[in-house]
Amino acid sequence: MTKQKKIMQTPRNSMKKMLIKNSTLLVIWGMLSFLSCGSLLAQEKLNLEEVKEAALSYSHDIKNGKIRIEQAEAAKQEAIANYFPQVSATGIGLYGFKDFVPPIPEMLPDGIDNFYQAGATATEVVYAGGKIRNYSALASLQAETRTIQAEQATDSVILNTEQKYWQLVQVQEQLKAIRASKMYLDELLKQQQDLLSAGLIAKNQLLRVRTNRSRVLLQQSKLGNQRKLALLDLGLYVGKIYDTTTVVADTLKQVTPPRLKYPKPDLDFQNNNNYKLLEKSITASQLQTKITKADLLPQVSVGVNAGYFGTFNDAIDSQFMPVAFGMVSIPISDWWGAGRHKVKQKALQEKIVQNNFEDRKDELKIGIMKSWYDLMDAYKQINYAKDNLEYANENLKVQRDNYNSGLNNLTDLLDAQQQEESAETEYANAYANYKIAESKYLFVTDNL
Repeated sequence: MTKQKKIMQTPRNSMKKMLIKNSTLLVIWGMLSFLSCGSLLAQEKLNLEEVKEAALSYSHDIKNGKIRIEQAEAAKQEAIANYFPQVSATGIGLYGFKDFVPPIPEMLPDGIDNFYQAGATATEVVYAGGKIRNYSALASLQAETRTIQAEQATDSVILNTEQKYWQLVQVQEQLKAIRASKMYLDELLKQQQDLLSAGLIAKNQLLRVRTNRSRVLLQQSKLGNQRKLALLDLGLYVGKIYDTTTVVADTLKQVTPPRLKYPKPDLDFQNNNNYKLLEKSITASQLQTKITKADLLPQVSVGVNAGYFGTFNDAIDSQFMPVAFGMVSIPISDWWGAGRHKVKQKALQEKIVQNNFEDRKDELKIGIMKSWYDLMDAYKQINYAKDNLEYANENLKVQRDNYNSGLNNLTDLLDAQQQEESAETEYANAYANYKIAESKYLFVTDNL
């Protein structure tokens, strides 16, 4: 019995010595890592606020939005100009190779073979069925719409920037988890090599650890490339080229329960730009109908013309002649013809816009509700992933202790290690998904 007990204790004693040796290696590795931190400190670190500022100053969508506002303001001034008189000037000169007014004895002995006339006309529309007023209102409405759309373009750029940023955080945290797995398997592989050298395990156990390590190395390579692509995508979007060593400053942090910040969905449409645009589409449709109706009403205008005419050779005396005039235009045939049908089309289009308004208002409400529920679910997923990670860490610790004590096999230990690796990845995904879900909710509620 004593001999059998001694044989059973021998592998355990050997494993204890190896563990002490491996612990020493880990301490040395930790010191080397600390000494190499100086190079890491030189890495550029990105934070979300700086990235958003860069995106806002670079975005072509925002620049185009500002240009469209200027266009709308120019159209507004054009509409206002229609309130003022329209002034034009004309001039004409004629020279004939023979008299186009033959000589008249005692009155016009030489005849007239040349003539000139110069004049200016000012016309003011007195009444146009409200067309000028409605055109001006439509131009003002367009300027307001462009301003809202420019604000939405800014919000869209912020949303896209935050999504790209948190996706980069997600990949970076996944890469941290896979690197930790590699360190763990490196240490386990060293232990297996020592045990194999001592003749305490079969070679297939060493090969199994190497297989798992190769899987981790491949995953590390893939994640490294994904991180570079995510960094490039973010850099191109904000107008900067980042070095591949650049890292994001944000990591997995404690999240405030969303119900404390957003106790219920924000369905206040009065301050929502999406809703405002829907309302303005109705107003624009109504104004277009009024403009079309104005074509069926009489149009009254008055004006004055001042003309100066004569001949170049003074065959007749030059004269100045001012003339005032008034004009009334009544589109009678449009009352039953094409004009009437145009008005009907506009009226029907107005009803379509009203129906679309009701549908899109419901869609907006559903979108807000969905984004709010998605946010709540994303927070729950963080809690589940966090609990799962704690269980996986504890399970890995227990399995490693049991393995070192000879109470379980290598398969159980490797399974526990993969579960812990998956739990780390799920936690990183849950955190990034929550931050993205929060950005989407703030975007659809116009609070970004």
